Amino acid sequence: MSRHIVITGGTGFIGQALCHRLQNQGHRLTVFSRRNEEEVERLCGRVRVINRLSAIPGLGPINAVINLAGEGIAEKRWTRKRKQALWDSRVALTEELVSHLKRCPEAPEVLISGSAVGYYGDQGDATVTESTAPTDEFTHRMCNAWEQAALALEGSSRVCLSRTGLVVGRGGGFLQQMLPLFRMGLGGRLGKGTQYMPWIHRQDMVEALVHLLENPELTGPVNMTAPNPVTNAEFTRVLGNVLNRPAMLPAPSPALKLALGEMARLLLTGQKAIPEKLLNTGYEFHYPQLEAALKEAIQS
Repeated sequence: MSRHIVITGGTGFIGQALCHRLQNQGHRLTVFSRRNEEEVERLCGRVRVINRLSAIPGLGPINAVINLAGEGIAEKRWTRKRKQALWDSRVALTEELVSHLKRCPEAPEVLISGSAVGYYGDQGDATVTESTAPTDEFTHRMCNAWEQAALALEGSSRVCLSRTGLVVGRGGGFLQQMLPLFRMGLGGRLGKGTQYMPWIHRQDMVEALVHLLENPELTGPVNMTAPNPVTNAEFTRVLGNVLNRPAMLPAPSPALKLALGEMARLLLTGQKAIPEKLLNTGYEFHYPQLEAALKEAIQS
């Protein structure tokens, strides 16, 4: 059945692939973006483009909303100004989105809203499911506020919270920042390398979002991670093997803290996150193991 789906963040690394996947299913898409219409259509296909969230109540019936907007969390050092920009692009935007959805003549059936495994904060080597209690730090506070903004639509719509890990895929994402050094044989673990990296391949990320869309029993937080998280040391070892390059040059923790400040916690801590809800509702991963995911992602 064709649905009208509104997407924020549709021009991003995940959003582009999701737009094409949903169009192949026959859905009608409206993409919120501040880019011009021609550029959005080049990236996302034949979609309707809006550049104001206030246009949402005038779009006619909306079946679903997928909220993927948010500035890249690891792109710049976390100054006070940068942290506010990260907060605004997630929390404030979601608050505005929900306020306009409440003005629609009829609420959407479902809102799938972005979040991240950073919700849990540093969890060491403990297994993390959707019911794990968080550690209080900046990423938790931001993700919690982000989720609460989306949950304000509960009661009118089914709300799913997509707690996303590190997305591996071709042509974008965090992996593209790592590849140049690793291809030169200059890559290595970060700090001790014992911190977990909850990852997911972009294809599984997109298919899992479709799974959330199509399964009404899914509500609340859902870990969007592959079922086999690895430590940073294992991730760098596998990446080096896939590239046939050594990965022997570690970045010491003190150097990362000096260079990156508070943002170094993103690299030096982690979560052994398991996608319990996805697995319990029958989702089957295309890339459950890291090596196959990396091989696909680095193909030219």
